[in-house]
Amino acid sequence: MRLRKLNLAAAIGLPLVLAGCMTEYSAKDAGFTTVDAKVSTAATKKSVWIQNRVQADKVNAEVKALLKRKTIDADTAVQVALLNNKGLQAAYADLGDASADAWQETLFLNPTVSISTTGIGTPELQAYKAIEGLVTTNILALLTRDKTIAVADARFRQAQLNAALSTLQLAAETRRAWIETVAAWETVAQLNQAQAAADASSELAAKLGETGAMGKGNQAREHVFNAELAGQAAEARLAARLAKENLTRLMGLWGSDVDYQVPNRLPNLPKSLARKDSIEAEALKRRVDLQIARLDLEAVAKSYKLTEATRYVTDLELIAGAEAEREKEDHGTKVETTGQFELEFVIPIFDSGNARMRKAELAHMRSANLLAEKAVNIRSEARSAYEAYRSRYDIARHYRNNVVPLRTKIEEEATLSYNGMITSTFELLADVRAKVNSTVLSVNAKRDFWLADADLMTAIHGGGSGGSAGGAAAEAGAGH
Repeated sequence: MRLRKLNLAAAIGLPLVLAGCMTEYSAKDAGFTTVDAKVSTAATKKSVWIQNRVQADKVNAEVKALLKRKTIDADTAVQVALLNNKGLQAAYADLGDASADAWQETLFLNPTVSISTTGIGTPELQAYKAIEGLVTTNILALLTRDKTIAVADARFRQAQLNAALSTLQLAAETRRAWIETVAAWETVAQLNQAQAAADASSELAAKLGETGAMGKGNQAREHVFNAELAGQAAEARLAARLAKENLTRLMGLWGSDVDYQVPNRLPNLPKSLARKDSIEAEALKRRVDLQIARLDLEAVAKSYKLTEATRYVTDLELIAGAEAEREKEDHGTKVETTGQFELEFVIPIFDSGNARMRKAELAHMRSANLLAEKAVNIRSEARSAYEAYRSRYDIARHYRNNVVPLRTKIEEEATLSYNGMITSTFELLADVRAKVNSTVLSVNAKRDFWLADADLMTAIHGGGSGGSAGGAAAEAGAGH
């Protein structure tokens, strides 16, 4: 009986002895430090994966501290979003799933144990005549274990980069939302100035009409301009409020936290632009989505090798066991133990594995072509982003240095002429309105430059929406 127990223990324990120590996949942070390091390099901001109440309370306190200033800049908005956006936390949970999957692949398959008895008999034989124990384990899984782990590791590293890409996308979207929000409120301020001039013009026209100094047609022109401008101002205020709500959603705020404010105007244009002579090479080196495509090709290639290794034999099992028989003889009870080994595998008569090999080959070709396409697109996106960045800067500077100063000069001269009784009141008000319109165009040009600046960063590091870099900004939708 002792021999039988030892044989069974050895058969059961063999795969367990081969199991190594715990890998990094079992770590609670699931390799999140790699994600945070990549995000910190690209977005210069930190991100946190919240997994317990203590971490949640710490992050909430940090967000409250960031919002204490009430008026927040773009960097603060991005940091709040990375700490507080719940959709991003859900994306980090996907990383945890990938880590658990990779961890699972490092573990050996559990053996199957079966025990049977025969010949249950008299009490003298102590209830059995023979007992048989078998242990079944998949030998092929052991032989291909290294290849399986390599595939799982590539997928895990790919999941890390996907988490980093989701973080960069949120950072880019938040920065763009902040820019659009501030620009929307700056536009509202300019239209309010024009509205004041239009109100004065409409009121003057009404008074002149009462005295008969202005005809009804000219009065109607002043009134309709005032009415149209009031509609434009209302549209601008709505766009600004919607823009702020979009920014609020990205930052994950609610309750009293939504009372924050943004500046009344966008930052001034930089004095000069940094040259990006090697932007294509920089993008190819840093783009996270290209790194994901490379890892996908690597994982598919490793899967191809695994398929090749199991082409003919898809299931190979070793069955080990022992049988103990007990018989009663004249001088006592005799126990005899015998060992048993079996090997089971599938004979590839009908399925030689050609179909599986063809599918694996096509998957590898597909990933290789997608990687090549991604590299071509990234180089083009980098060139487009930098071209838009430079052009938007030149356009915004043209409005700032030429158009607005000329309109200001015209307004000043009109005021002097009006004071000298040379220019009429309506001509002066028309010049004021024209200057406001040029100022609004200047605000839009400055907004488009800062959006192009944000797009340039995503073209280098990743996280863009996939739209044309540096295109005209979408209509703003967020609040003051």
